[in-house]
Amino acid sequence: MKLGRKSARIVATVGVALGAMGQAHADQKLCVYDMLGATGDLYNMTKDYVVAMQRSGASIELKGYTDERVATEDFRTGQCDAVVATAFRIRQFNAVSGSIDTLGATTIVRNGKIDIPASYEVVRKLIQTYASPAATKLMTEGNNEIGGIIPLGAAYPIVADRKINTIEALAGKRIAAFDHDKAQAVMIQRIGAQPVSADITNFSTKFNNGAVDMIAAPTMAYKPLELAKGIGKNGAITRFPIMILTYQMVINRTKFPDGFGVKSREYWSSQFDRAMQLIKQADASIPPATWMDLSAENSYKYTLMLRESRIDIAHKGLYDKRGLKVIKKIRCNVNPADPECTTKSEEDWK
Repeated sequence: MKLGRKSARIVATVGVALGAMGQAHADQKLCVYDMLGATGDLYNMTKDYVVAMQRSGASIELKGYTDERVATEDFRTGQCDAVVATAFRIRQFNAVSGSIDTLGATTIVRNGKIDIPASYEVVRKLIQTYASPAATKLMTEGNNEIGGIIPLGAAYPIVADRKINTIEALAGKRIAAFDHDKAQAVMIQRIGAQPVSADITNFSTKFNNGAVDMIAAPTMAYKPLELAKGIGKNGAITRFPIMILTYQMVINRTKFPDGFGVKSREYWSSQFDRAMQLIKQADASIPPATWMDLSAENSYKYTLMLRESRIDIAHKGLYDKRGLKVIKKIRCNVNPADPECTTKSEEDWK
């Protein structure tokens, strides 16, 4: 059947419209946990990621979550093709990358003082190592592949009473422990304290209401979770990173183009400095009088306690030994003078 000019124009117009609709339809869904949902800094960073990844053949639709348990469950059940959440939740999909967020694993202490910049340098080098194509095997478990890692900030001990400034003072105290990270309860019990069941949706409320004496959180959580209420006049944020927290992305690699995981990890590695700017802004927003520094003696005791706990927890099978071996190598690359670098701990694991 031959079309007239007017009919041909109509068909062409409809064809263009349908083509545009096809292009607008996303091929992949990325579910993003952000404490502030679609208005948060991380969610905004993922918007730029979506644009950047179009060059790698991905057409991604974003969905924001304020509950990371729901976000990761939606990924696990196939409702999302990728998810961004804290390493605590991502660890179920890749134990090696999840090892970054383990007790004292990235913390550097020099001459009895916490070296925060060096601690973040350990995280930077680790992210760069895992962004390499050579790390693809380590970053892949089944159909799940780590698509990127960025720092969320140091998890600082936040206490309701400044007298809780030594390991001995923690004995008998109530400390929030996330249900989905069994290692937290093990560590708390090791020091004679009492773990109190919590998760990311209620741990701050328990602290602010006086149900627990201590929590660990990054400075980014200070304002959104109104932690000043729990700190009050007598509490403090202890300037000792128990660990450096990370956001991690995991993708179902069957839903993305070949080689996408490496490109995705490389992109997030390039965003390290941008994430650090947000962390530094959050650190600077804490009232100076709220900070509390540990003595050199107690800094050493805390470091040793975290190291012993980490090794013990790894032997219990709650931490991945491969991941901890990689982290120790990088830790000793950044701080080769540390006495632990002359020991075989964490190195001779299979």
